[in-house]
Amino acid sequence: MKRCFLIAVFLAIPGLSALNAQKIVTLKECYDRASTASAIAGEKNTYSDIWQLKDKNLTRGWLPSLDAGGSILYNSSVVDMTSVLGSLPIPGISSLISPLPHEQYKVTVDINQVIYDGGAIKSAREVEKAGMNVSKKETETDLYKLRSQVNGYYFNLLLTGRQKELLNNYLGLVNKRIQTMESALSNGVIIKSDIDVMTSEKIKIEQQIRENEIMKASLLRQLSDLTGTEIDTGSQFILPSLPGEISDELMRPELQLFDLRKEQLAAGLKAVESKRMPKAFGFATLGYGNPPGNNFFKDAFEPYYILGAGIKWNIFDWNKSKNEKEVITRQQQILDKRKEDLADNLKRLLQSKKAEIENLNSLVESDSMLIAVRKRITAASESQYNNGTITATEYLSELNAEQQSIINYEIHKIKLSMAKVEFQNISGKEIE
Repeated sequence: MKRCFLIAVFLAIPGLSALNAQKIVTLKECYDRASTASAIAGEKNTYSDIWQLKDKNLTRGWLPSLDAGGSILYNSSVVDMTSVLGSLPIPGISSLISPLPHEQYKVTVDINQVIYDGGAIKSAREVEKAGMNVSKKETETDLYKLRSQVNGYYFNLLLTGRQKELLNNYLGLVNKRIQTMESALSNGVIIKSDIDVMTSEKIKIEQQIRENEIMKASLLRQLSDLTGTEIDTGSQFILPSLPGEISDELMRPELQLFDLRKEQLAAGLKAVESKRMPKAFGFATLGYGNPPGNNFFKDAFEPYYILGAGIKWNIFDWNKSKNEKEVITRQQQILDKRKEDLADNLKRLLQSKKAEIENLNSLVESDSMLIAVRKRITAASESQYNNGTITATEYLSELNAEQQSIINYEIHKIKLSMAKVEFQNISGKEIE
């Protein structure tokens, strides 16, 4: 028994290896790979990096600013106290105070510190963050459009794969029929032209198989380029798993983009309001000059400093802020109308696609009944041909009709799956 078991295991290993070698490719996998392989795939991370840099700069608005400066001045006229003091009845007082110097020299370090900015920095950070979200969603929207291209290649590969399988089955049936006819010809039951009819059909099928292989190779190259992954001819493409009930709920990224743009405008509205808020600040100047600071009576280079604080409040801006708010409100209204218009267009597309799905469902059901009828007609025709009541051409015509009904059934099934996928894509739902 052990010996028999080992033999069975070794015989099963090649079959398991062949099964594992056939790689399964799903539609969701192709979506993800196409998004990753796209040239704009890295933009979302880049936008995050840009926002972080801008946000760091904005938060540093709370740090004191340091500015170095220097100046040299020459005054053509300065205060001269000697003439005034000389008129006083105090001997020698005019010689105690020398005239102020005409030149002024100073080197300074100015320090400014924001104490209260009326929410300007906070609102500016919100504007930048909202802008980042908009940019990332725009990239996501562009990547979402790749799905329609993936659908075209993927479902055409499904069609070519199923068509080749049916053609090979049909070719096998025709070959068997030719073998039977050759035996009948040798017995003098049929004539040579009957075999020629089937042989011509065989040649036509082989041509279709070659065309199918060329088409499949082309589709595989295009899908490989789009997904950035090498997909070989041995890969198996499967129909996606879809829910039985389809929902009209819209979740498209374009609609979400409109909402994010409105949030960006709302952040801009807060930024406008912050302009009218009072702002408090402190300042200091560390200097070295002649005269030092405001001590104009001292003709010497010495260090000095100035400390102070201030407040600034724009109490009237000639309605500039009011007009800016009105502009933002109008822009929000435009976004609302565009979003509504897009939603209406998507709903119309969903209704059209839903009608297509219902039609394909009906065709698939009727195809099943038609195949059963065609099989009975072909069986009857085969019996009639064997009895010599119809020609080989007439029998082949019925055989072709049966084959075409099977092909139509497979085409309608794949088209039905594609229509359901497109319905999900239009509504913005994910495909499992």
